Amino acid sequence: MCARVAEIMTDDVVAVEQTTTLESVARQMLGRDIGSVVITAESTPYGIITESDIVSAAYQSGRPLADIPTKRVASHPLVTIEPNRSTRLAVKRMQDERIKKLVVVDGLEIQGIITTQDLIDHYGYLSEKLQTVREQRQREPSWPRR
Repeated sequence: MCARVAEIMTDDVVAVEQTTTLESVARQMLGRDIGSVVITAESTPYGIITESDIVSAAYQSGRPLADIPTKRVASHPLVTIEPNRSTRLAVKRMQDERIKKLVVVDGLEIQGIITTQDLIDHYGYLSEKLQTVREQRQREPSWPRR
């Protein structure tokens, strides 16, 4: 059975309003050691900004990060997934959209975030468990049990 998004997502998500400056977002990312921040418009999920978005905006604009509102840089529309969906669907959606992060929402409420790294870690764990089961079965007698 395939795991649900809620089982492996990160539920501690940083979200800021679209009027927040990139400087503020960058400081929050550095302070919390995170790679993205969800952007909201009047508390409704609107978009997402990643580290590479900030670097790109700084390079292309030549302006201080304090002068750039997140709304100009955020990837929009936000690609989301519901917490009860399968991780298989999360992988497919990421592949289809060519993205590395999905914001997990229930209606318009942010529940968490799931990343490609979360999925790699999860499937790596499952692969290790499967290998352990295979090794145990190889050590067991091969005759039928009654």
